[in-house]
Amino acid sequence: MTAPLHEPRPGTPDTQQGMRRRNLSRVMHAVATDGPLSRATVAQRIGLTRAAVSTLVDELIRSGLIEELGPQRPGRVGRPGSALAVSRSGPAGIGAEVGVDHLAACAVDLSGEVRARAVRRVANRGRAPGPVLKELSVLVREVTARAEREGLRPAGLAVAVPGLVARGTRTVVRAPNLDWHDTDVSALLPTPAEAPSVLPLSVDNEANFGALAELWLGENTPADFLHVSAEIGIGAALVVDGKLLRGTRGFAGELGHVPVRPEGPACPCGGRGCLEQYAGEEAVLRAAGLGPGEDRVGLLAERAAAGDTDARRALRGAGTALGIALTGAVNLLDPRAVVLGGALSRLAPWLLPALERELTRRTATPAAGVTVSRLGSDGPLLGAAHSVVRAVLDDPVAVAA
Repeated sequence: MTAPLHEPRPGTPDTQQGMRRRNLSRVMHAVATDGPLSRATVAQRIGLTRAAVSTLVDELIRSGLIEELGPQRPGRVGRPGSALAVSRSGPAGIGAEVGVDHLAACAVDLSGEVRARAVRRVANRGRAPGPVLKELSVLVREVTARAEREGLRPAGLAVAVPGLVARGTRTVVRAPNLDWHDTDVSALLPTPAEAPSVLPLSVDNEANFGALAELWLGENTPADFLHVSAEIGIGAALVVDGKLLRGTRGFAGELGHVPVRPEGPACPCGGRGCLEQYAGEEAVLRAAGLGPGEDRVGLLAERAAAGDTDARRALRGAGTALGIALTGAVNLLDPRAVVLGGALSRLAPWLLPALERELTRRTATPAAGVTVSRLGSDGPLLGAAHSVVRAVLDDPVAVAA
């Protein structure tokens, strides 16, 4: 995992117990980020004594969160220290995703490795939330069972949805591309009857989880960037100083419903000429003349690479619309970078020229650089699972309890 790391857990009280919890978190982050490490190296990294770190490490080993691998460098001069690594048979983060055309779930261990994954292609637009979430729970149970067979224990479930989630709740206020309104995911997501307790559950917008995945897993991702998640819908998330900017109600980042042509076609959100009507996956495929079928984005990429006129025209139009919509965000927020993720990241070679041309022409200052996420469509699902893993690293005491 590649994100920062040895910061105290926010909100922990300044008591002896609070200091202990923060220090346990610092040890976990150091080992998860840079491990395997010896006790001495961990002590050096986080600024504690070797004796203090040994006490903390022993507690984490007893809790099943850290394991010893043996001597770190057997050939070096002096007594070798045992190498510490996060446990591969300890807690796991369970991530799930509701997409317009798919459902998915995965299990990620503390090292960041995906240990189980299940995906089902299904058209969810217009379906009642209950049946959709019931099918999602089947996938969650499948990956959870596979993870448990490998000795992992689920530490929580995080669900990514293509809609607005009220801050601090698990309620989808509005998801235009699903036609969901005021949907409490926690009330509708079935829990296996055999489960001894309900897993801690969090729900968030897919673009937010995609941005967090980019922050934690991306290569050389800055601490300040605007992440654009382009699927059937288009969302965005702003990361400032390594943290999501959520907005007062948690609704920040609705880039797909920024009007690029105010008198354009009607959008499911109730507006007209929204970005999604020009650069959303369905709009681009329609403009390229592609009908229903599997992996139409892949087919569009093949046609564009082969020089197909309709495909390239559709992608130029989408890039132009994206550039127009991003102009306001870049001028207003001045991010260090813009990261393009989601399904349309596969089409970047034909989207980016028009997008960057619009940004250069319209922004008041030199435009932020546009990069393409290597995570692609996996970003929201991975971000959801890793959010649970990060919660373990941030407060190992709570998970051990």
